Amino acid sequence: MSERANRIASAALALVGVGITGYLLSVRASGATLSCTSGGCETVQSSSYSEMFGVPVAALGLGAYVVLLTAALAHGELARLGGAVVALAAFAFSAYLVVVQVFLIGALCDWCLASDAVTTGLAALALLRLRASPPPAAPERQLHAENAASRSASSSSSARAPRGRRANGSIRTRPSS
Repeated sequence: MSERANRIASAALALVGVGITGYLLSVRASGATLSCTSGGCETVQSSSYSEMFGVPVAALGLGAYVVLLTAALAHGELARLGGAVVALAAFAFSAYLVVVQVFLIGALCDWCLASDAVTTGLAALALLRLRASPPPAAPERQLHAENAASRSASSSSSARAPRGRRANGSIRTRPSS
């Protein structure tokens, strides 16, 4: 997968994650009922595990998705590394939350599982993007490459006029004695 395709797919998944967590937060704020096919969404969302340090888990997810969207839109090694770190941390946290839903709460939330699937896809894409990054060049090799590029650019830009001709196109003649 090309870097560009990876970044587009990552940005699309991050936007889906923003949509899911935004929906969960809006329902929470309005007090409305979640649309849910499993019947476990309200149970999970009203459990003590739906918050961490007083912050809704969906808000933490929204923050992570925004960071991942930013990393997907950015170029460079810092974006690749930052995206991978956040995506893998989100994946680990999602795995923890699935265990909590299954073994401690005893209910599954459709929206949470959808977010977990998005997080898994983002983690896989982040690892692929990180793996595809070129290894950093050694400083002396990089300097040598820059010098070679500079020399080739200067030699091509200062092309000499053909022998016997001046740079302005006139023909050189010998002075008469």
